[in-house]
Amino acid sequence: MFISVLDIFKIGIGPSSSHTMGPMVAAKDFVNKLQKNRLDSQNGVALQVRCTLKGSLAFTGHGHATDRAVALGMHGYLPEDLANTNVQNLISELWESRHVVLDSQQKISFYPPEDIIFDYKDPLPQHPNGMIFECFDSQDNLLLTETYFSIGGGFISTLAEIDQVEAPIKGQPASEFKYPFNSAASMLEMAKQHNLSIAQMKQANELCETTLEELDTKLHTLWQAMHNCVENGLQTEGILPGGLKVKRRAKNLYQHLLNDDNPVNANDWLCAYAMAVNEENAAGHMVVTAPTNGAAGVIPAVLYYFVKHENGTLEDIKTFLLTAAAIGGLIKHKSSISGAEVGCQGEVGSASAMAAAGLCAVRGGTVMQIEQAAEMALEHHLGMTCDPVKGLVQVPCIERNGFGAIKAFTAASIALRESGEHIMPLDSCIAAMKKTGDEMSHKYKETSLGGLAVTWVEC
Repeated sequence: MFISVLDIFKIGIGPSSSHTMGPMVAAKDFVNKLQKNRLDSQNGVALQVRCTLKGSLAFTGHGHATDRAVALGMHGYLPEDLANTNVQNLISELWESRHVVLDSQQKISFYPPEDIIFDYKDPLPQHPNGMIFECFDSQDNLLLTETYFSIGGGFISTLAEIDQVEAPIKGQPASEFKYPFNSAASMLEMAKQHNLSIAQMKQANELCETTLEELDTKLHTLWQAMHNCVENGLQTEGILPGGLKVKRRAKNLYQHLLNDDNPVNANDWLCAYAMAVNEENAAGHMVVTAPTNGAAGVIPAVLYYFVKHENGTLEDIKTFLLTAAAIGGLIKHKSSISGAEVGCQGEVGSASAMAAAGLCAVRGGTVMQIEQAAEMALEHHLGMTCDPVKGLVQVPCIERNGFGAIKAFTAASIALRESGEHIMPLDSCIAAMKKTGDEMSHKYKETSLGGLAVTWVEC
């Protein structure tokens, strides 16, 4: 399965790719279906739309702004439209609106406080992040319905799509591309056979869909967004929204590092950079899914460090992102990047593996060393739960991104000192992550029903 670098990395807003960006995309898609079907209203009286959130979307939807995301999507907004918008002001305007305007001829009744329902009963069997959109007439007859699943990283699937395959993802058959690797093993074999790097093969595949100029432009835009997100977070103070009264810490940490007379090691810088990004995410500001919002700080932190402290070039940035995306695509294809599906091992663990691979590549690592770096970083996140306190992407998520960046940096450094030969293949590690996620209690998969989310309340 081929997944583009431009799908793995997407510019959007916080705090969650699966709970904010995905539901927004789903709501917008349902509005498009309403427009396409041209449902008849009776005597000009608006029909009514209702959205029911299921599973993890219900349990942590308030903290993840899922209801606000649905409202935005119903009014025609997509995540990339809001990157430079004051979303809070926009939500204040839309929240009390009682209808959605489809066109000049038709309005649909939709009042977010009443028409977005948090259903805490059993989740839908196909996926823990389910949502059901329904349109009724004035006699409460169902006219149109669609069930969506937010499957991580801002990707969505409909009920029809999710039943077609075991692990639904938005992608295309790998066989349609020049280097159709769909596993780490086949990636290694193709690289050896053609004497190419992972980034070179990934680029060749991307160019089956776009031009080199367009690809370079979009990768540069992604990097600029990551760069700006780091620097915005390093310059901002205050209390994060949501009620936990979590203080932004990245700016203070960064200033301490700048003024420290003692040598500062990479770990300190990486934590400052990663926390800066995830504080921006928690505030609902612009971030890049990398591969998710909850793990949005790991890759930008490592790449920002490499550029700033190791004089990385624009070509290095491109190599880093292409390599990281190749690894992220394999993980998403063979397992999951959704915290609601496999826990935080699928979010921060995946991001750490991707960052380790990218850093190893730009430091001159061989394909075997890159695969080893990715495996090591992922391996040491296996079993990590997703248990956000109060359903907010703040505790432990912000700090966790810093530690994910450190593990990525360490994995790349170790791999570069070895030959690339190692015991555990990346494919096996990804399989272990999937099995661990399948066997993990739902309490530890983004429901805030276990772990830190519960012990914080008890304390």
